[in-house]
Amino acid sequence: MNTFKLAVRGLTRNSRRSLVTLLTIAFGFAAISLFAGYTHNVYEGLARQAIHGGLLGHLTLHKRGMDTEGKLDPERYLLTGPEVEKARRILADEPHIQLVAPRLGLSGLLSNGKSSTIFIADGIEPRAMEVIQAGLLSLSNIRPEVLAAYLKKLNPQRPEEVELASGLAELLHLPRNAQAAMLVSTVSGQANALDVSVGGTFDTGNAGTNDKLALMTLQLAQTLYDVDGGADRLTLLLDDVALTDDYAVRLAEKLKAAGLPLEIRTWKDLSDFYKQVHTMFNMIFGFIFSIVLTVVVMSVANSMGMTVIERTREIGTLRAIGLRRSGVVRLFATESLLLSLTGCLLGLLITVAVRAGVNLADISYVPPSSTSPVPLLVDLDLPRIAFTFVLMLLVGGLAAWLPARRAAVRPVMDALGHN
Repeated sequence: MNTFKLAVRGLTRNSRRSLVTLLTIAFGFAAISLFAGYTHNVYEGLARQAIHGGLLGHLTLHKRGMDTEGKLDPERYLLTGPEVEKARRILADEPHIQLVAPRLGLSGLLSNGKSSTIFIADGIEPRAMEVIQAGLLSLSNIRPEVLAAYLKKLNPQRPEEVELASGLAELLHLPRNAQAAMLVSTVSGQANALDVSVGGTFDTGNAGTNDKLALMTLQLAQTLYDVDGGADRLTLLLDDVALTDDYAVRLAEKLKAAGLPLEIRTWKDLSDFYKQVHTMFNMIFGFIFSIVLTVVVMSVANSMGMTVIERTREIGTLRAIGLRRSGVVRLFATESLLLSLTGCLLGLLITVAVRAGVNLADISYVPPSSTSPVPLLVDLDLPRIAFTFVLMLLVGGLAAWLPARRAAVRPVMDALGHN
């Protein structure tokens, strides 16, 4: 209790230096916490966009080798109709699987009668697309008009209709209800063409795909590709994203035991953009964290060093009346911990205040490779905040150890005679 009182008095003795160090810790803590909250929001948004907006689902099942050899020999690596139904029956008793959706991808030429351009299409059941996209409806960080542009809708009553990315529709001047022709290569390598109508347009959110992507019913894709009930992959939607990795392992073993050794890939495996952004922000966070931590350590060490020099005679007096060397170290370590604790608590208040201001300011920006603005929002990343809090307390205490150790080993007579 005496050590605590002496530590408080020591901090208040030179209030100006203590205040500067306190603010350094507080703003450093707030900077780390705010950036952690921003990256957390970005990760959550990219994950939701990949799973629900990009229609990746949580897991994708396909025959092994489909990614490498499937383009050269598609017929060999397609899932047949009976195989699709068998997989559905095997997965039907899994409690956390909300959806099993067969998919079929194809590419070719889209023509408006005067000009043509390449397209990449994905065939999916209309109901399945609606279920996958339902996860976007809970997004609170996207304006309703922007969200409406992302949503796609296929009409099960009109399988000849296709949804075109807005850039592709604009490139060929194809408004809603316009007629177009699609030319593709079938599974056997022959040319096949069908007339289609434009049911609507959507924004992919990515400049690289907004002038190429088309969506169509699975029935239309199978007709164009000349396959009967087949698909190149199955998309699985779970009720909890946290189960993704566990279910990838579990389902692989279950399907293999049932005679369907399908390869299973998670949404993270398929979303290169998410992985690249995640890696980049983790590196930036580590860089910022190391800089702020270095500044805090130097600030605390400098403050404690100056305090030790100014209080040398006081230390000598305390040693003369019986305080052990370990007591001197404990005294300055307590001062440093109090300073770090107060600074972190103040930094937490700054974080909450700045976060509220940013989230209410309605700030938007257009990310790289994006076609529409997204709001700038900051979350409270509690695990990283707690980690930063503990680490700053630990580092703050260690930063006071060296100057306190030097003061503790100094002879008592030298300390009492210090000017």
